[in-house]
Amino acid sequence: MKKAILLFYLSIIVQNIFAQTQSVSFRFIDNTQKPIIGTSVKLINKADTNKIQYGISDTSGVAKFITKAGQYTLKATSIGYKNLDRLISINAKSSSFELVMQDDANALATVTVVAQKPLVSQEDDKTIIDPEPIASSSTSAYEIMEKTPGLFLDPDGNIYISSTSPATIYINGREQKMSSADIATILKTLPPSSIQKIEILRSPSAKYDAASSGGIVNVVLKKGVKIGRTGSVVTGMNQGRYGNQFLSLNLMNNDGPKNSYFNLNLTNRNSYDQIETNRKLSENTFLAQKSYATSPAKIFYSGYGFSYDLTKKWTINFDGRGSYNDSRSESSNENLIKTIGTEAIRSQNQNDVRNNTHNLIFNQGFSTKYKIDSIGSELTSDFSYNFLSNQNKQNFSNQFISPAQEPFFGNGDIQTQRQSFIGQIDLKFKTAQNIIFESGLKTSLLWFKNTTEYFARSNGLQTLDVTRTSKFDYEEAIHAGYAQASKNLHSIQIKVGARVENTNMYGHQRIPKDTTFKINRIDVFPYAYLSRNITKIAGFDLTGYLIYRRSITRPVYDYLNPSPRYIDQFLYEAGNPSLKPQFTENYEANISVDNRPIFAFGKNYTRDIFTNVVYQNSENPSIAFRTYDNLGKNEETYFRLLGAIPPGKKYFFVVGTQYNHNKYDGQYQNKPLAFNRGSWSFFTFHQLKFSDVSSLSMNGFIRVKGQLQFYELSNFGNLNLSYNHSFLSKKLLLSLSVNDIFFTNNNRFTLNQGTISANGFRKSDTRRVGFNLRYNFGIKKKESQNNMMNFDTLENNSK
Repeated sequence: MKKAILLFYLSIIVQNIFAQTQSVSFRFIDNTQKPIIGTSVKLINKADTNKIQYGISDTSGVAKFITKAGQYTLKATSIGYKNLDRLISINAKSSSFELVMQDDANALATVTVVAQKPLVSQEDDKTIIDPEPIASSSTSAYEIMEKTPGLFLDPDGNIYISSTSPATIYINGREQKMSSADIATILKTLPPSSIQKIEILRSPSAKYDAASSGGIVNVVLKKGVKIGRTGSVVTGMNQGRYGNQFLSLNLMNNDGPKNSYFNLNLTNRNSYDQIETNRKLSENTFLAQKSYATSPAKIFYSGYGFSYDLTKKWTINFDGRGSYNDSRSESSNENLIKTIGTEAIRSQNQNDVRNNTHNLIFNQGFSTKYKIDSIGSELTSDFSYNFLSNQNKQNFSNQFISPAQEPFFGNGDIQTQRQSFIGQIDLKFKTAQNIIFESGLKTSLLWFKNTTEYFARSNGLQTLDVTRTSKFDYEEAIHAGYAQASKNLHSIQIKVGARVENTNMYGHQRIPKDTTFKINRIDVFPYAYLSRNITKIAGFDLTGYLIYRRSITRPVYDYLNPSPRYIDQFLYEAGNPSLKPQFTENYEANISVDNRPIFAFGKNYTRDIFTNVVYQNSENPSIAFRTYDNLGKNEETYFRLLGAIPPGKKYFFVVGTQYNHNKYDGQYQNKPLAFNRGSWSFFTFHQLKFSDVSSLSMNGFIRVKGQLQFYELSNFGNLNLSYNHSFLSKKLLLSLSVNDIFFTNNNRFTLNQGTISANGFRKSDTRRVGFNLRYNFGIKKKESQNNMMNFDTLENNSK
């Protein structure tokens, strides 16, 4: 009831304070009815020429604005086309326009068109991030994520947006159906120059999978959308205690109805992770551990794609990616059991672990688009197949120093194979009354197999370790359908819909014992979205949004796999096959200025919440194990604030903050759980442009009273600096960078839940100095930014 009342009052507030404005869209096409991507648009109010709005057309050739009825001058420019200058009359009946741009053959000789590309922009219910200012100082897509304003990555590779639930990761609009560790591996293989944009959906509509309680991060790769043949060669490195080096080749071709691209990337990576922990074992003793691990890896990545306009209405797209990762990680752990108070050593031993891992990932996709009419109606289909093979050979040794005894040796062979198939069909139909209907069907199939064999070696003999040997199979089938509709009603943009999902999960542990489980359920997930212009501030439109959605978080196969994984003689980790899905209801109100998000406030209500927990063995308190468990319910309150001070061309400054407060109520290890924690995050971006060929950029974040599941973290953050300079008529771009300048991206942590009382310190190889060198060739746009929250980038002019 309280939630319904809250939504009712928020709706009343919107009705009372929003001004009489409407949404208007312009679709730019060429003489063959093909959409023109990246058209730079300027909309000038005839009554007040100081009121100017800027925009850029998306992959459908559409640029959207929120404005009042009246007379406007529209100016549009795009590479290879003649400038468009037209008088436009906007009213309730005329809010959608289709404009034909004429070819300009002379413009292809020398490219001088300037397009506007904001760093952060808002498009309906998603935030668009331009990674270009960050990519020039990064060696992989993973590093771009680490530096993206508003995103936070934990040590396990999970990515967080607003809530403390991890976001779901898409690549090119497709869910990856992988564990966080596997997705982190993929992001580390993607070259930074291969990313076109990052879409952040904090509250995805009914069109998207309901399994996205933490929102969606969609990484969109470049696909040769620029006219002509273009490409780049990029190389770079950064050096901390260890070094990272990469070399990539990117080729793109846009030849009328045909588009193609090819990426090739070679990466050599290494880093270290250092952890110190103290865990209480009894009233008189505690375990002190020091761990130092390195993770060198060699990575090969290739991506390719081809799209073709069969007719004016039919388009097909064929794309794929493949990567091979060869890593050899080593860790050394010192373990001391001490007396509390005197710190007298009762025992001492040394654990050494070596992992040799071969990781093969392959993805193949095929999609089609049929344009039903010229006002935006279309029928699309998308099919993809994913394959992952992971082979890990592990060797470990335990050296007992005090009291002295025979050393213990062992080895493990862990083989994992994952396959998935995803197919979906979507219909978007736009009526003459500007009502947009959307519906679709989707099927996701997943097969996962894990075989783990551990052996103990002593006195030259090798025997099977039955306590760690296991075999686990998992299958998942999710069938979904959705319907939603949107319309501009009395200057309020309304979108409502619902999604129905049928979940089928089957897990079967064959060794050492049968832990078969089955889940079959049908759930409904409603969605509601309202937006309307509020007022104007300094000539900028202030737009408000209200969003409600229900979502589910299903445990991935790693969380369910009960096979134990050896960490050291005092710690192992295993999944929980009895883990149940968790459900979240999200309410959010946010405000944007000229499609740039500046403020948001939201509440998440989650039941059957599951999270990473550490339990102590009841029979042997010196042994602990990490797993996942359902702990009860959680109420999370958050707000975000983002601003730019001052707007300008030479110097720009952006600052943002986010606050999260979590309240848990449930049980932890059969004991009442009452946990409250509030944390702040601050992030910023600066850019100083010295000239049209050089600039200095700085970005960073600070996290105050951070939280990672039930771990309470000390303050931590980092500050990154890069200098960019272009040469050879802006074809060659050099970037010099320093990451984590003050080496502050490390933290102390505390865990006091159930029978576990622990604290410690963690740091890794985050402070690095490096360079990136990129040479661009072919015909390519020059992209620059102005207006609020836009950044100037050193993109290239070509001839």
